Amino acid sequence: MKSPLRLFVAACMVAVGAGLVTWIYAISLTGKNATERDFIQYWAAEQQLAHGANPYDVQAILRLEQAAGLEGGSPKVSFSPPVALFFALPLGFVDAKTGLIAWLLLLLACVGITVWVLWFLHGRPQSRFHLLAFVFPPTLSCLMAGQLGIFFLVAVVLFLWLHTSQPWLAGAVLMVCALKPHLFLPCLVVLLLWSMRRRDFRVIGGFVAALLLSSALTLWLDRHVWAEYAQMMKSTRVLDVFMPTLSVTLRFLIDRNAKWLEFVPEAAVCAWAAWYYWSRRDRWEWKREGLFLLLVSALCTPYLWFSDEAMLFPAILAGIYRRENSLRAWIVLGIITAASLIGVFWEIPLPSVFYLWTVPAWFAWYLYATRDDQSARAAI
Repeated sequence: MKSPLRLFVAACMVAVGAGLVTWIYAISLTGKNATERDFIQYWAAEQQLAHGANPYDVQAILRLEQAAGLEGGSPKVSFSPPVALFFALPLGFVDAKTGLIAWLLLLLACVGITVWVLWFLHGRPQSRFHLLAFVFPPTLSCLMAGQLGIFFLVAVVLFLWLHTSQPWLAGAVLMVCALKPHLFLPCLVVLLLWSMRRRDFRVIGGFVAALLLSSALTLWLDRHVWAEYAQMMKSTRVLDVFMPTLSVTLRFLIDRNAKWLEFVPEAAVCAWAAWYYWSRRDRWEWKREGLFLLLVSALCTPYLWFSDEAMLFPAILAGIYRRENSLRAWIVLGIITAASLIGVFWEIPLPSVFYLWTVPAWFAWYLYATRDDQSARAAI
């Protein structure tokens, strides 16, 4: 078929598929289903923000969630900073069920965009390994919980695609990462050094411009939002909760009251990231060294859910393409994936110690898959 006809047929297939999924969601989901997912915390925060109220008011959020069908007296509260709240503001004007359907459709669309862009990044290969994004365990967990990890995934992939051709846009898409900035601090350090060395600040400019615009619009709706956020973080004592990360485990093993301990690994990695970039500044490639850096960032962050690990799929896919003909590599990856799926399908709670091994496992597999690569060997 000619290219325009193929595009038309593909568009029709996507439209029909989207309509079918929307219909399935519409007849199978309820407002109570929304309260059973982490999505409800974003919906409740945006409901507050859209109506000029405090998006971090725990009691008000509890009332909203209970009205939607939440059972019990423990609200789900978003700990994301106010800088990027505006991007999900449409949730503030719909009910919980409608918001959940739109949210899930958006997540699926983001996975589809990720798959398409990764196909281009890898030279449009005949293989279809990029479709594994749909069944990557953290991606499935994110879809089930309605969490943010898929947004981080699509932001990372779009940055890899656009940072040379459309640097302003590449920086702007990274604004979503400000919802959980601790996941990307070492990457931000390198991004600053990379921009300084090239004397090209368009990526940074796009990021800052998008961040300032979102922050300004959020402040326009609630000028006390930062004070409210600080009060919520202080009252909820989020740092007292165990997180399945190596940094938090280190603190709990040494002194659970010494909260500063869990930030030591990330601080050390930020310093290491500066050295890592500078020692490779003449041959730095975000599609290669950047993926390794992203894995190290996830390994040492103090706060990360299993669903956030969806952002690591580009690194896993890069390893797959380097070892696509290695049966041993596929067996190892299959074991890790199968073990991860236990947590997804048994619905093991995300704060469980069960997930402590997953990031180290992805990291170890990537090192194994890229062991013949000169840059990976030098990093070890």
